Amino acid sequence: MVPERGTEGMEGARRATGVPSVDAAPGTRRTLHAVADPEVPEKASRRKFTADYKLRILREAETCQHAGQRGALLRREGLYSSHLTTWRRQAQQGTLQALSPRRRGPKARTVNPLMKRVTTLERENQHLRHKLKQAETIIEAQKKIAEILGATDPKDGSKS
Repeated sequence: MVPERGTEGMEGARRATGVPSVDAAPGTRRTLHAVADPEVPEKASRRKFTADYKLRILREAETCQHAGQRGALLRREGLYSSHLTTWRRQAQQGTLQALSPRRRGPKARTVNPLMKRVTTLERENQHLRHKLKQAETIIEAQKKIAEILGATDPKDGSKS
């Protein structure tokens, strides 16, 4: 038997996933794409455990006395031993609140009740400064017009 060309030294070698084998009959066509499993979601969602559930599992884990019972419990519930460790630590540190699921992400800003008042006062202050600047500009213009017309002496304010 003569080995096919290009396969010398390839016996037992691994192929990339989806690559057709060398011994495929010529002329046969294989599909290389995999069909998605409908049972598996595209993106896993984060599991959230209630405080009651955590306490129930902790109590149940404490009652396990025979070898393998705790592992069977974890497999049945789809949990890891680290879950039990974390939940025990939370229960020792605090109350039932420590076991309730925490909100992830950045903390919500606490709104200072006076901030709304401060922003309205700042806006009013800016508006009044603008009006004051307009009034000063008008007064300066009136002084210059009066000086040009010679109606009043700009130094003492009397008529000439």
